[in-house]
Amino acid sequence: MTDGTVTTELDSALDKHRVELTGYCYRMLGSSFEAEDAVQDTLVRAWRSYDKFEGRSSLRSWLYRIATNVCLDMLSAGNKRARPMDLTDSTPLAQAALSPRPDHTWLEPMPDARVLPSTADPAEAAVAKESVRLAFMAALQQLPPKQRAVLILREVLAWRASEVAELLGTTVASVNSALQRARATLAERADQGDGAAVSDPLDEEQQKLLDRYVAAFEGYDMTALTALLHEDAVMTMPPFDLWLSGSADITGFMTTLGAACANSRLVPVEANGLPAFAHYKPDEEAGGFVPWAVQVLEVSDGRITGFHCFLDTKRWFPLFDLPLRLEAETDEVQ
Repeated sequence: MTDGTVTTELDSALDKHRVELTGYCYRMLGSSFEAEDAVQDTLVRAWRSYDKFEGRSSLRSWLYRIATNVCLDMLSAGNKRARPMDLTDSTPLAQAALSPRPDHTWLEPMPDARVLPSTADPAEAAVAKESVRLAFMAALQQLPPKQRAVLILREVLAWRASEVAELLGTTVASVNSALQRARATLAERADQGDGAAVSDPLDEEQQKLLDRYVAAFEGYDMTALTALLHEDAVMTMPPFDLWLSGSADITGFMTTLGAACANSRLVPVEANGLPAFAHYKPDEEAGGFVPWAVQVLEVSDGRITGFHCFLDTKRWFPLFDLPLRLEAETDEVQ
């Protein structure tokens, strides 16, 4: 077997784990781009040191060990990514002001296809989706890095405590203690309502809700939109730290500061295990439509409870493989 064949086979073997490793690093870091950088670093380190891999663990376990170390190194600066509601109180519409914060402040959206491996097990798929939803991701970011790793490995990826202890170079007792503390922190956040606004797997009624949402948003029909929003619905717009609570303030914002979004177009995408849309607004100068936001919706009890608009389209639209323009005559993705 030639060196070239060995190299190709190793590249292929490593790359098979890319999606699940990206999901792990994304949960650890809260950033789409940092997660992909961490995975690339992991695979490069594995490739360079493969001759030292003695096979005492599986290739997958070895890669997770490298990825964990990469993420822990990246988290050593102590930055915790967050949603706007994790940082400030909601702002009344009358006081609304768009104040941006740096990119590294924010929890970032992620396309499902980049972090959710294909599986034939519906229960496994459901757990994977729940573990990348925005509320859960925000809760994870509040955990110390090693607790975060323990919780993800034990609760999301279903590793045994002994396997996690070996990966982290610690004891089973230490792993169990870290898991207990992490669960307690997440339970506190759930009591505060952070875990309530999540979507169940889409059923017929939920799909109808989304269809009604698209019609209301594209028609900029605030009466119809109000009927779809939960009375405590929230709207966020990273990189701005402003967030609004309640249907009156949300629709009021959309008809004042957000009025330029009238007559927009929405294209369905899959993000964070939740319903999502690429939002294109009218191009007043050249015609057609230009990117404005990736919207990620949280749905509960037949209403929209979260309406999260990620506005940095130069970053998000390429990540989601979306075009940077829609033509008026077709209104379709080209």
